[in-house]
Amino acid sequence: MTDSALPVFLVEDDPVVRHGCAQALRLAGFAVTDFGDAESALTALEQASPGALVSDVRLPGRDGLALLQLARRLDPELPVILITGHGDVTLAVQAMREGAYDFIEKPFPSERLADVVGRALEKRALQLENRRLREQLQAGGDSPLIGQTPAMQNLRRLVAALAPTGVDILINGETGCGKEVVARAIHDASGRRGRFVALNCGALPESVFESEIFGHESGAFTGAAKRRIGKFELAHGGTLFLDEIESMPLALQVKLLRALQERVIERLGGNEPIPVDCRVIAASKADLKAEADAGRFRSDMYYRLNVARLDLPPLRERKADIPLLMAHFLQQAAARFGRPIPEWTPADLARWQRHDWPGNVRELRNVAERYCLGLGDGLEPSVTEPAGGETSLAAVVEAAEKACIEEALSRTGGQVIKAAELLQLPRKTLYDKLHRHGLDPERYRR
Repeated sequence: MTDSALPVFLVEDDPVVRHGCAQALRLAGFAVTDFGDAESALTALEQASPGALVSDVRLPGRDGLALLQLARRLDPELPVILITGHGDVTLAVQAMREGAYDFIEKPFPSERLADVVGRALEKRALQLENRRLREQLQAGGDSPLIGQTPAMQNLRRLVAALAPTGVDILINGETGCGKEVVARAIHDASGRRGRFVALNCGALPESVFESEIFGHESGAFTGAAKRRIGKFELAHGGTLFLDEIESMPLALQVKLLRALQERVIERLGGNEPIPVDCRVIAASKADLKAEADAGRFRSDMYYRLNVARLDLPPLRERKADIPLLMAHFLQQAAARFGRPIPEWTPADLARWQRHDWPGNVRELRNVAERYCLGLGDGLEPSVTEPAGGETSLAAVVEAAEKACIEEALSRTGGQVIKAAELLQLPRKTLYDKLHRHGLDPERYRR
């Protein structure tokens, strides 16, 4: 049995039995606060929230059932375990209907008590973690940029700083990292009143590109029965998002470059110059500098787009954000499918932390939807099964914390003071965590 930071409240009027139960729980690694009656336990419950409440049914004054009802009014998620005497089956059934987590029939071995309490505390830990994640989501307001790792905190700072300026932005990141989500966040924070217009450059045949982005006049080509407004004009006063810009043919880049430089377009088949006021955000999953050096992308186009650049980290480099992202996607999926929000187990979280996420955040969202529908997460056990059976919540949290600290050290070149600022931790606390995780800042020195 592992140690638990969550205390157990034990209510038993018989001093000998109370001492024996408390000693059994402490030997199993649990912190215990014991009470001789329901009234004193209720007073304590109003001041603090324990991990679990264990109470005898037969108590002087208020009995265990009354304590169960009042405790669950204070905290509906609190696991309450009732101890019943022989022949109190009817009471036990009533207790379960009232929301008791479990009941134990006297006499019982100490291992039975420790086992039930241990399972209750695991459930409680997950409930409190889910509650914390929901509070974090609410504290984040309407921001779609979810995560508390240094990379995501820095991304939010950059978005907040760049959004009002109107400067064109290049977003670089792997498929599924959320490039369009970031682009929409920039648009929403920009104060621009026009539309957010998205265009996937990789999905456009070369033959229709000009018409799609610049528009055309009636009769400009066979089948052009009426005038069409292009994406640039639609984005007037707003934002034009050009996704997969790296896949645009070189011949078309010349025409786009002129529009980017002058913010003036001409519809296909027309001669009238049309001024356009829009911000352009381009996104690429490839390194455009390398593509330009290799001759697969125009260098002048690259330097025109690369005024301000945002690099999105893949999910495998910010796994500490997985619990928060999963809570968000499960909340969305539950609302979409009309299902209750499911709770995950420590084994689930351990499996997700060990998965490599080649599809990034998009893959995680799909996993959340399957999980919400009761279809499992669809991940291969052979890939994600943790080694050594380490699936406890504490082990997962430790691993996530270590990964977050390693990322901060890597970003700051091993400078502990700057890493502490990134992590928003006191310097002494970070040094303690470095010692506990066996991390040497010198390894990250540049």
